[in-house]
Amino acid sequence: MTGARRDADPDYTDVLIIGAGISGLGAAYRLQEKSPGLTYTVLERRERIGGTWDLFRYPGIRSDSDIFTLSFPFHPWTRPENVADGGDIREYLTEAARAYGIDSHIRFNTHVLSADWDSDTDTWTVHTDQDGQDRTFRSRFLFCGTGYYNYDEPYTPEFPGIENFGGEVVHPQFWPESLDYSGKRVVVIGSGATAISLVPALARQASHVTMLQRSPTYMMSMPRIDPMVQAIRKVLPRRIAHQLVRFRNAMVHVLTYFMFRKAPRFGRWLIRNRTIAALPEGYPVDVHFKPRYNPWDQRMCLVLDRDLFGHIGKGRVDIVTDHIDHVDATGIVLKSGARVDADVIVTATGLQLQALGGIRLTIDGHEVKPTERFVYKEFLLEDVPNLAWCIGYTNASWTLRADMTARAFANLVAYMGARGYTHAYPHKGAAPMPEKRTWDLEAGYIQRSAHALPRSGTKRPWHVRHNYVLDAIDHRFDRIEESMVFGRAPVASVASETATA
Repeated sequence: MTGARRDADPDYTDVLIIGAGISGLGAAYRLQEKSPGLTYTVLERRERIGGTWDLFRYPGIRSDSDIFTLSFPFHPWTRPENVADGGDIREYLTEAARAYGIDSHIRFNTHVLSADWDSDTDTWTVHTDQDGQDRTFRSRFLFCGTGYYNYDEPYTPEFPGIENFGGEVVHPQFWPESLDYSGKRVVVIGSGATAISLVPALARQASHVTMLQRSPTYMMSMPRIDPMVQAIRKVLPRRIAHQLVRFRNAMVHVLTYFMFRKAPRFGRWLIRNRTIAALPEGYPVDVHFKPRYNPWDQRMCLVLDRDLFGHIGKGRVDIVTDHIDHVDATGIVLKSGARVDADVIVTATGLQLQALGGIRLTIDGHEVKPTERFVYKEFLLEDVPNLAWCIGYTNASWTLRADMTARAFANLVAYMGARGYTHAYPHKGAAPMPEKRTWDLEAGYIQRSAHALPRSGTKRPWHVRHNYVLDAIDHRFDRIEESMVFGRAPVASVASETATA
């Protein structure tokens, strides 16, 4: 697009970034780092920076990985915690956006509804709802930092009789700030990452908390403050210490994951042994803490400073492993015939997967279903021009891949700009390719929505891999031209020929 057209179209920018969470802010930083002259706008549907860390506000919300791999490599985490609370993470993101001038590019209360690609001009036209009004933006590139789940509709299974319950029923995704649970009996349905962080927080004020699970989950405890991390930070300058701790924590996690996958029997023994040591003597560990699957068949949950185990030992928290038969006015009746009385029921039952934030995509007026396209190098979609998306790891911190994605996207944009290309897309060709799930866990939210995300092949560059070390090597020696189609829009070609003449 020429400078004259930009001046005539105030809603045009070179890049539109959707989402002002970790993915979107990281992409903005890498773009302005690689191509300082590039224009970009960040469209955020919420009123504040943060994405997930602004949406979730339930008690105990925190990271489920260490904060040094969750934070940006270019902006050091300065607080002492190794695992951070949600509010502190949101403040960190706000501070990072301000420090690098990204905040001035954000348009809040702007919900992206659809995006249409025009091959005559090689531009995206993005339709939004901004403060209740229709508004259109245009750009050459689109980056979707929209996460992987539906912000509007969490997963809530049918519980027979729930309408008869006399107390309050809440879902963590829409936690009411006015909810008073102090001195009350609370039942949390679920045993995933949300429940594991929510239950100890509720136990500080509730009279009693019951975590009701259908089956056990693997849990490992991590200290809120790591002495080794603190020692490194005292000795080295801030930025060097941040990079070293980030690398160290990432490698510890990678090696631990590798060990659990290669030696599952040892992993089961190790986790069980540590769980027994953390719980009261004689506690039925094999009833409530012995999963039927191997470690990392599903995502492992993080217990902070043994807080969950400590509340169990004090009698403030109970774990009940059973199935729900029905709900009545005063609690939950279980399949075994037992019941759990409650004043508040929290349905920590999971998320609904969603690709690209539910944005409707069209190319020259023809709708594109992202779930029918293969993923290229984890960040582009098959035959979709000038569009990138970001999706993290299932077995490591989200930001580890988000930053690689941002770098790869910034490199692609710079590569095209240097050669005068106005469009690029990956092309797989007609040869069939075996398919696998983009996320390879056996977790319920993935099992029930196996085809909610774009497809993964089984060979590079179409294989969505969950291996940080191999991905880091691939991105380091990446060949941008591989399986890519580059070109110039007819309008751009005519303009170029006229200028040459």
